[in-house]
Amino acid sequence: MGIQRDVRLGIKLVRDVTASRKAQRLLNGRLSKREPLPRQHFKIAVYFADGGVNLYQMRQWYKPFAKLAKTWPVLVLSRSGAGALPLIEESPVPVAYVRRVADLERVLAEQDIRVVFYVNQNPRNFQMMRYGRRWHVFINHGESDKMYMVTNQIKAYDYSFVAGDAAVARLDKVLWDYDFDKRAIKIGRPQADYYSGATPYVADERQVILYAPTWEGDRPAAAYGSVATHGVALVAALLKSAHHRVIYRPHPRSGVVDSEYGAANKAIIAAIAAANARDASARHIYDASPDLGWQLSAADVAIVDISAMVYDRLASGKALMVTRPVHPAAQIDTSGYLSDCEWLQADRAGNILDVLDDLTHNNEARDRLKDWVERYFGDTGPGVATERFQAAVTHLMQEWERCDAEHPQAVRIESVNSTDEAPTLEVTEAEAL
Repeated sequence: MGIQRDVRLGIKLVRDVTASRKAQRLLNGRLSKREPLPRQHFKIAVYFADGGVNLYQMRQWYKPFAKLAKTWPVLVLSRSGAGALPLIEESPVPVAYVRRVADLERVLAEQDIRVVFYVNQNPRNFQMMRYGRRWHVFINHGESDKMYMVTNQIKAYDYSFVAGDAAVARLDKVLWDYDFDKRAIKIGRPQADYYSGATPYVADERQVILYAPTWEGDRPAAAYGSVATHGVALVAALLKSAHHRVIYRPHPRSGVVDSEYGAANKAIIAAIAAANARDASARHIYDASPDLGWQLSAADVAIVDISAMVYDRLASGKALMVTRPVHPAAQIDTSGYLSDCEWLQADRAGNILDVLDDLTHNNEARDRLKDWVERYFGDTGPGVATERFQAAVTHLMQEWERCDAEHPQAVRIESVNSTDEAPTLEVTEAEAL
C-alpha cells in the first residue's frame, strides 16, 4: 500500500509540475501583451497569495470591488501564477502578478496604495503586512460560525470588516483587549446586493431546491461536508419528484482529501445527468460556475452545510436548512444562528419531500429566520450593504489622510532579499472553506 501511495503521489507531482509550467507559459504570454499599469493610480490593493483552487474567495468580491473602483481604483496583487492567470482573465479590476517580493515592492513603489484587503488567512499575508503607511484590512470571504471565524489572527490587521452584530459577539468571546468599536467595522453583506442573474432554465411550477454542500474538511473538527452522509439520498429523492428542481452546487474542493466523498459527489452529478436525460423538462442543474448569485435568489429553499454558504443564503432572507454533521468530533457553534436553525439530520435526507413540505408551511420558522437575518446582517434592503461598505472605505481613506499628515517623516522599510518569492507550484496554504 505504501509503494502504491508513493507512486500515486509521484504521478500527481509530475502532473502538477507539468500543469504549473504550462500555466506559467500562458501567464508569461498574457503579461507580455499587457500595457504597463498607470503609475500612482491605484489606491486600494487586494492581496491574494493563493492559487486557482481558492479563487472562489475572490470571485464573490468581484462586483463589490468593481463598484468600489469607480471611486478608488482597485488593484489585485496575485502572488501565485496559478491564481494570477484566471484572475487576469476574469477579474473586473486590474491584476498585478507579484511572485517575488521584489515584484511586490516595485508595485508598491509605483502606486499610492492606502488600503490593502485580505480575503483569507494565508500565512504569506505577513509578507505584505510588513509594509506600513497603509491600512491592512481583513474582509474575509464570507460570514459563518466556523471556528475559522474566531481566530486570534484578526488582531494582526489594522481593521476587520465584519457582517454585523453576530460577528462582533462571536469575536468578543475569543479576542482579549480588542477595540471592537474602532477596529471591527460592520458592513453587512455587500455581495448580497448582486444576488441576481439569468437562470439556466425557464421558471415553472417546480419548487427549486439549492443543495450547496461544502467539502469534507481536513480534520474531524471541520468535518461539515454532507455529500456522502446526506447528499446522495437527498438528491435521489428530489430527482424522483415531478414537482422539484435541483440546483447542485458542490464545493470545488470536494473529494480532495476523501476519495469516497469525491465518489459520492460524482454519483450525484451522474444522477442529475441521468434524470435530465429521462425528462428534459426537469432542467436539474449541476452548477460548477464561478459566479454565485442567481442560485441564491432563484431557489425557493436552500439546503447547505455549515459553511459560509449558510450566511450567503441567510443574507437573502429566504428559506434555509442546514445539514447536521454526522462526525461526532465536528465542532458546531450553537451560540448563534446554528442554535436555532432548521437542521436536516442524515436519517431524514431520504424523506426530504416531507421535510420540505413541513418547512414551507412553518410560519414560526419564517419569523425566526427574519430575526436572525437582522442580527447577522442588519438592514438587508437593496443597496444598503454596498453603501456601508463604501462608507467604511471612505472612513479609512480619511483616517489615512489624517495619519499621513501627522507622520510625514515616517521611515520606509528596507527592501528584503529579492530572491524571496512565491512558489511556482500551486500550494494551498490558506484554509479552504
